[in-house]
Amino acid sequence: MEALIPVLLLVVLAILSPAWSSDAKLRTTAMVIGFSAILANYLWWRLTATVLPARGLSFGSFFVWTVFLAELWLWFETLQLALILLRRTNRSKEADAHEIRLRTVPPDTLPTVDVFIASYNEPLDVLEKTIAGALSLEWPANRLHVHLLDDGRRDWLRDYCAERGVNHLTRDDNTHAKAGNINAAFKRTSSEFILVLDADFVPQRRMLMRAVGFFNDPKIGIVQMPHHFFNHNPLQTNLDMRASLPDEQRFFFDVIQPGRDGWNCAFCCGSNGIIRRTAMEEIGGAMPTDSITEDMLLTMAMLRKGIFTRYLGERLAIGLAPETLDAYFVQRARWAQGAVQLLYTPKGPLGPGLRPIERLLFNPSHWLSQSICQPLAMATPAIFLLTGLPPLLNASLEEILLYQVPAIISAMLFVQFLAPREFAPVSSTVESVLQSFRLMPVVLLTLVKPHGHGFKVTPKGSDAGLSSEDRYTILVALGLILATGAGLFLNVNFATRIVGAGELLPVVAFWAVFNMIILLMVITVAVPRPVFRKEERFDLSEPCRIHTFEGQIGAEVVNMSLTGILIVPDGTFKPEEDQTWVGVELAQAGIVPGIVRRAARFGDCDAIGVEFALPSGHLRDAVICKLFTNMSLQPSVETVSSPAITMLSRIFSARNDMFAMPEACEDTATPPDWLENIINATGNQQIPTRQLAS
Repeated sequence: MEALIPVLLLVVLAILSPAWSSDAKLRTTAMVIGFSAILANYLWWRLTATVLPARGLSFGSFFVWTVFLAELWLWFETLQLALILLRRTNRSKEADAHEIRLRTVPPDTLPTVDVFIASYNEPLDVLEKTIAGALSLEWPANRLHVHLLDDGRRDWLRDYCAERGVNHLTRDDNTHAKAGNINAAFKRTSSEFILVLDADFVPQRRMLMRAVGFFNDPKIGIVQMPHHFFNHNPLQTNLDMRASLPDEQRFFFDVIQPGRDGWNCAFCCGSNGIIRRTAMEEIGGAMPTDSITEDMLLTMAMLRKGIFTRYLGERLAIGLAPETLDAYFVQRARWAQGAVQLLYTPKGPLGPGLRPIERLLFNPSHWLSQSICQPLAMATPAIFLLTGLPPLLNASLEEILLYQVPAIISAMLFVQFLAPREFAPVSSTVESVLQSFRLMPVVLLTLVKPHGHGFKVTPKGSDAGLSSEDRYTILVALGLILATGAGLFLNVNFATRIVGAGELLPVVAFWAVFNMIILLMVITVAVPRPVFRKEERFDLSEPCRIHTFEGQIGAEVVNMSLTGILIVPDGTFKPEEDQTWVGVELAQAGIVPGIVRRAARFGDCDAIGVEFALPSGHLRDAVICKLFTNMSLQPSVETVSSPAITMLSRIFSARNDMFAMPEACEDTATPPDWLENIINATGNQQIPTRQLAS
């Protein structure tokens, strides 16, 4: 019981200590000193008492040193994370001042901006949103030039761009993939600034007004904004936790990038970044092509010239997260491969011209440690239980409670102190394990052969296809579960016990059970749930009007997508049949024709679901802008009370995937004449919300 006193004191301290604040320097200093002292004490004990006694050449000594070095690597990652988190910035007040200034100057004095939408093989249902969003940016039309960089050289896309007034650019080959595409467009354009968008990222209307003002500082070469998503990734979908589980990139964009910004080490992330043309010219007039992560190389090239990347952590663009596990792993493998390639170029973190802090924060250690150390951490309990080889020599239960447990808990509490709302240890562990099984072969192969691998574009939209179970991950996770479970079973019985270090057995047993739960969650994620909706639905509470053959009816919007809408009509409106045509008049869009497909209950009210008939054209673009360029709209999801408990319950619960009805989209449906006449008579003007409400 005495050995538990340090742990209990840590827990009490964490409960009583307020969350981190940039103004609370004394409290932060105390937490840093406390964590450093606990960690130093633990590592000294770990080295002198449990590692150095492992002498000689044997499997046992090799295992002890391997586990220790992997642990040191992970502690290095923890300390680097803490260093980053201690200098977080919030640039919103600066953006407010810049926006006020830019909105008051004469429009003709604003700088010119080129919008580069980089594309290769994305379908129209992805590209149309980005194009519509780019055209709706709040910036003088004569100062804004939208370019579609089409490496697929598609005739239908050229015609679509011509209809929208977008410049369609192609090149003769696809050398250097996205970086080469941007470099080719850079030579054929001339605006002062370049907004780079991936084909699936829709900019919000205020994006340029919020970000361009930061370039008043001549040392700023890039302004980067975060990646937010209007759909849910496979981890959220397959665990059926769309509302309660944040997407796994939130911790990076909401916590790590602001911290890197405090060290002037934020970096360009490929999309949602604005580049100063003169800064690009200063580094040679082209993006570096030594790695497929050209965005990080671009940032480092500018750093070598004393030009920094500024980070504005606001939701100023929304994109499409990978919709299937296959797409998810294609994206992550490309990132991991590009990160490892940075080690093999003089333009990377090991090359000349960078400060020590820049070398530290741009090293790709995370991808290496995740791919190598995480599988080892999952396998270590099984190795110990099945072979008897201890990962720690001479370690008693009392010493583990005195040294190791306080170090682990203090690390978790320290990160929780620095990022109380963003840190989710269980979900981050599941995601890390899920990635590590698939990325380890990619990382090891790239370490041996850094170049010569094909560039794979993440499939999105209708090209993503249907997700299938990840059999490789399932087999690896299931194998580790069976091996760990077998080790536990054998060591429970004295007659079959393999482990000689009895005092270490309870700790390893706890570790083993925790690993098995994580692996079960990984298997749950690796088995996809069917997705019934073609388009993401957004919560939207505002008045609208329903136009019927008999007249107009007031109504309230519940939620809406590009394919349909759920509305609560005033009074006792009942469609005569489920094929009734109506016109839904929406603020900032106009009258959208549609067919009543179903009746539903929303709380105590009767609601109707309307499927839109929205062919390509001005009205469809207006609806896209209403949904995807509004900073306040969020996807429509269900909520749960306890994320951690819910994650566990998803493992054993039956999958009830009929929570949503299929959304058919009949593109050929034609509205009746009476509805066409109403639309034509009104001119389909985009009226404000307050006028609809009256």
